[in-house]
Amino acid sequence: MFSLISLLGGIAPPCLARPLSGLAQAQTQTQPTTGRLTPQQVLELLFTSPIIPANWFATSFLAQVSAPQLQDIIADLKKQLGPYQGVQAQGDRYIILFAKGLVPTQLVMSQKGLIAGLIFQAPQARLQTPMDLTASFKALPGKVSLLVLEDGAPQIALNATEPLGVGSAFKLAVLAALKSEVVAQKQTWETILTLKSEWSSLPSGVLQSWPAGSVLTLSSLAALMISQSDNTATDHLIYLLGKPALEAISPRNQPFLTTREAFILKNPDNQDLRARYLAADLETRRRLLTEVAPLPEVSVLEGGLISPEIEWFFTTEELCSLIAQVADLPAMRINPGVANLQDWNQVAFKGGSEPGVLNLTSWLVAKNGKQYCVSATWNQNQPLAEAEFLALYNGLLKQLSRTTSSVPPP
Repeated sequence: MFSLISLLGGIAPPCLARPLSGLAQAQTQTQPTTGRLTPQQVLELLFTSPIIPANWFATSFLAQVSAPQLQDIIADLKKQLGPYQGVQAQGDRYIILFAKGLVPTQLVMSQKGLIAGLIFQAPQARLQTPMDLTASFKALPGKVSLLVLEDGAPQIALNATEPLGVGSAFKLAVLAALKSEVVAQKQTWETILTLKSEWSSLPSGVLQSWPAGSVLTLSSLAALMISQSDNTATDHLIYLLGKPALEAISPRNQPFLTTREAFILKNPDNQDLRARYLAADLETRRRLLTEVAPLPEVSVLEGGLISPEIEWFFTTEELCSLIAQVADLPAMRINPGVANLQDWNQVAFKGGSEPGVLNLTSWLVAKNGKQYCVSATWNQNQPLAEAEFLALYNGLLKQLSRTTSSVPPP
């Protein structure tokens, strides 16, 4: 099943931050026009037809996303955003309307009248006040934390000091520790690190498939860790920095897990190791992490929620502090998340997701020069309605951008 988180284009894998797969492919690999039907009529058909046949699509599209996969994506959107209500044209783009939100969409048709490209962008809540959006966040089942800072001052705070699982958003702490080492002249961004097989992890990312002995700069590793949520890049940086440096930044997360260690502990075949680990004191946990165990297959971890206790726990207050420390780094500007770059002067982003866990953290500079942090986390011991959460978050960003769109006088 494709995760709607793929809209963000790079959060991560089965357990440590599925950053948004099939939909991400549809978003990054495609685009539309029309034959005898207008693009608006084509979109209407996609959202109203009980079956989507493959012969509606160009071969190039089907090479990326199959018709059944797209039908599953559309079904998930309807399930999470409410009944489909129609399509509105907006210039050369379109807005798909649902009862509880809307999805900006791009469509490209081939000269033969086939769908050659389709981009579903991040869903957005229907226009609501920040107060209404906050109430909607609060109404979500499970545990929710939300913090909006304007020039460092809290504007919205909902359980902002409660630690929750944040998936790959913990990588902000790794980047902050790395920046501190560079500032202290203990490392440089041009320092070369050699990939080691024993530090390899599972996707997301690409480095898990690179051969041991490959070399990358710390700058490249940081960029992959943040923009693609590359777990192998992350683990190499953790070992370079040392766990004590990361535990000094986040004392709550001891021992500070690598993604490889987390995957091994979550492996259903390692029930005994996991039980001993969860029952142990800190020093025994450190020793247990040195026990050699193989990485599981990715498919083993795709079955749903596995041991939510095996996580990285941060408050939204802490995440806003961390992203403020690293927002100026080039690695933070590659993947803007759900924010529309046209709405802001600058955007930095990191998110994380896995079954039962979702976090989105953005640092933004508005057109009028104000600086914002918007961090939201959702934990629940069952699958999350990701599209609904994304719609609320994106709706909040839209509201903030509208209220700060005026440019300050020179």
